[in-house]
Amino acid sequence: MSNRQIGTIVLLIAMFIVAISVLFTNNLARQLQTEEQKNMAIWAEATRQLILADDDADIDFVSSIIEKNTTIPVYICDAEGTILASRNVELTANSQQLIAKDHHGPIELKIDESTTQYIYWDDSSLLTRLRYVPYAQFALIFIFIAIAVVMMLTAQRSEQNRLWVGLSKETAHQLGTPISSLNAWQILLSETYPEDQYVPQMKRDIDRLQMIADRFQKIGSEPELQEGNFIPVVTEAIAYMRARISSRITIDDASLQGIERNVLHNAPLLQWVIENLLKNSVDAITGDGTITLQLHENEHDVMLDITDTGKGIDAKTQRHIFEPGFTSKERGWGLGLPLAKRIIEQYHGGKLLLKHSQVGVGTTFRIVLKKPEHS
Repeated sequence: MSNRQIGTIVLLIAMFIVAISVLFTNNLARQLQTEEQKNMAIWAEATRQLILADDDADIDFVSSIIEKNTTIPVYICDAEGTILASRNVELTANSQQLIAKDHHGPIELKIDESTTQYIYWDDSSLLTRLRYVPYAQFALIFIFIAIAVVMMLTAQRSEQNRLWVGLSKETAHQLGTPISSLNAWQILLSETYPEDQYVPQMKRDIDRLQMIADRFQKIGSEPELQEGNFIPVVTEAIAYMRARISSRITIDDASLQGIERNVLHNAPLLQWVIENLLKNSVDAITGDGTITLQLHENEHDVMLDITDTGKGIDAKTQRHIFEPGFTSKERGWGLGLPLAKRIIEQYHGGKLLLKHSQVGVGTTFRIVLKKPEHS
């Protein structure tokens, strides 16, 4: 059973508990309200007998009925709504006029042929608290669900992190043996054919494979960040891509020439991210096109925008591009952008985001890196 299914079941159970609780509490509140209404009818009759001092009335008994009401706020008013007396409620100088619609009642209290008083009352404190019980339960269950969701997301993220780390270390380990073998063959070939023009190229490709293995190894462990100018890292990635793309695609990095920007970064991993974004831009361009790199900054961050004139990304796809396994390409694992985002955000403490994309116009990705605190 997946975490999403478990979360759905937990949510349904919580909703069922809330529904049962609300129904039960509301039914209990209605019963208590009916009981209070009956009690107020008895209280009103006792008050009437006490006011009239009926000879047939047992004054002590009538008084005890009146005194037993210690929880229900009661108002005795005249026909104009002026409060003549009250019980279980504190009146202020400005509260002598009763607004009948805000209270229960009235019960008519016939004093004589010309005088009628009216009894209004509010819910008791117990009934009032009882009405709030479902909301308190709902709040508690909501907190419970929120905690459960956070725990599940944390567990899922931890599991994903372990998978990333395990995959990266295993990839680096698997690459190690053939790279060592290729290095040995390259040395042998360079000694046997010292004038061969292809042997140095083989050495460069083997070094590239070694660098890729090192990158995977760094993803599998906490990389070390160093303060320094990251522009050479960008230009090196650009140089690597220029040698491997069509001459119909131009990479415009003129705005980066002759400047320095110090950030906290890990050079091999950051270069990997930039190469990945450049490769995505190249794949998005059909025929002639341009990839432009521009630098922006504020007090705390340096921002590198990579903009292409490719086919763009539709709104539906934009929501999923950083999800592991999602790809819009016929060939691809859907790991490039998720890995790049992980490197920038989890290892560098920065941000990698899709700044803008329009179908048929192009796409801009933005890398945000932190400046050193003393800058």
